[in-house]
Amino acid sequence: MTAGAQTILVVEDEASIASFVSLYLKNAGYDVRAVSTGSAALTHVASEQPALIILDLMLPDLDGIEICRRVRKTSDVPILMLTARDEDVDKIIGLEVGADDYLTKPFNPRELVARVKSVLRRSTPDRRRDIEEQELHHGELSINAGRREVKVGEEEIQLAPKEFDLLWELLDHRGLVLTRDQLLERVWGYTFAGDTRTVDVHVRQLRRKLGEASPIVTVWGVGYKVGPERSTAPAA
Repeated sequence: MTAGAQTILVVEDEASIASFVSLYLKNAGYDVRAVSTGSAALTHVASEQPALIILDLMLPDLDGIEICRRVRKTSDVPILMLTARDEDVDKIIGLEVGADDYLTKPFNPRELVARVKSVLRRSTPDRRRDIEEQELHHGELSINAGRREVKVGEEEIQLAPKEFDLLWELLDHRGLVLTRDQLLERVWGYTFAGDTRTVDVHVRQLRRKLGEASPIVTVWGVGYKVGPERSTAPAA
């Protein structure tokens, strides 16, 4: 264990995967704890407060979705979810309950480490403090950085962490078209070509949650931008 190293909890019941993930993370300078069941994970989170959790979706007792729900009731610790199924439905459910990111097995361990570094970097207090007092508005939509709060009119909308970050990034760059790769780099911190479906999944979720107040416009073949504010004047 490296003095002062951040602790990462790996929740994975496949011993071979847990072993090589732990090895790569230790080589990157992290202190790693590994457990193979959901109940052990919840016990560890309550007592040890890790800096980040790598959470497998399929576990022998509780599944990753239920663990994520329970952790989110008491903690905003970053969660990176692993899934063996390349289906959007699993990822969407994971993001809905508060996962910060996901990877589909099989994955490159170097990409896993890059994503861990990115999630931890973006969750540090110094990064958040930079925009803490800022608030952005678009029609009925308001988004407050310090409180991590999104409202449509007077109704508060619950967003997962990366949904919030993506919405903020787009509103903060209104007037510009951001490509999926740019959004991956700005919101997730990836400096290489990642899985751009991550962006599309989050955009779908934002549109569903925000409804008519969603400002996000697809620029086909390029990426996304914020559209003009809708006029509230009655039609002629």
